[in-house]
Amino acid sequence: MIDLRSDTVTHPTEAMWDAMRNASLGDDTLEGDPTVHTLEQEAASLLGKEEALFVCSGTMGNAIATLVHAHRGGEAVLDQQAHMANSEGGGVSRLAGLFCRTIPSHRGEMDLDMLRDTVRGGYSRYGEPTAMVAIETSHNAAGGCVQGLDYLAQIAGMAHERGAAVHLDGARLFNAAVALETDVSNIAQHGDSVTFCLSKGLSAPMGSILLGSREFIGRARTFRRTLGGGLRQAGIMAAAGLVALRTMPARLVEDHRRTLLLWERLQNSVGVETDPHPPQTNILRLGIPGGQAEDYVRRLADQGIAIRASGPYAVRLVVHRHIDDAAIDAVSEAFEGLSRDTAIRDDLGNT
Repeated sequence: MIDLRSDTVTHPTEAMWDAMRNASLGDDTLEGDPTVHTLEQEAASLLGKEEALFVCSGTMGNAIATLVHAHRGGEAVLDQQAHMANSEGGGVSRLAGLFCRTIPSHRGEMDLDMLRDTVRGGYSRYGEPTAMVAIETSHNAAGGCVQGLDYLAQIAGMAHERGAAVHLDGARLFNAAVALETDVSNIAQHGDSVTFCLSKGLSAPMGSILLGSREFIGRARTFRRTLGGGLRQAGIMAAAGLVALRTMPARLVEDHRRTLLLWERLQNSVGVETDPHPPQTNILRLGIPGGQAEDYVRRLADQGIAIRASGPYAVRLVVHRHIDDAAIDAVSEAFEGLSRDTAIRDDLGNT
């Protein structure tokens, strides 16, 4: 099976398995786990933050960050397509008690004029102050688009001017850094808090990192326990995370190259609509005319290719380290076959 449903399907490398078997362990909720400590310290140093916290998932990390920032009360401002708005809204509203305000976005970037009018510095007849502004990069729903550093700086400046915190949802943060050809810390500096996943393109089996100031992480540890995220011998997973952090970011450029190659090969396919902008990272979204996305999913599955539908008119393909050049060849050929079938069917329907 060529599995393009997500980069979450990646398996640990042999080096990760070896590290997991030989990890130094402790109880992370009591005296602490030495391997977890090492992972947290290296992550904080790499991203230029004071401290870091190992958490079970990116969703947990985002929820904890929201709980910490919610002390100001009021609202959380996110873009309409954000994963935190559409897939994690319960953590923002039900857990943290923040009202979600969403801003229209294009290719993952919020309309700055609307954002400026939305972020509040205090109480007014229109509502409570803004507690946090959340940014997502790379941006899942926008097809892996990456926001520029100037844009991130404008968001941070606007939020801080009004006393609001900035949370950076960087599930695929290292993909964004590779796309921008910059150090990951240059992106992270624009967030008061940052999350990134170890379990996507970096290929660890589990876990994410939440980062921020020493005070922020001190409060975050309390909320991690509240959410049931206090782990015991977490060093087993943290050991894989260390290998991921140390060895996997450099190879992400290969995923991006293959995603671009697949986009180029599908440009002239009759049965799909490609974005006019080339993909920046490892996510490729394709429009499917006629609302036949689920049909495409089924027909490709019959050929040993797994993809996901994003509603009736689009599919998503995510390239990762298990997808090699031969897989790209097979996928492009399969789509070409479906396109030919679609063209023949359309011709018959018009006769």
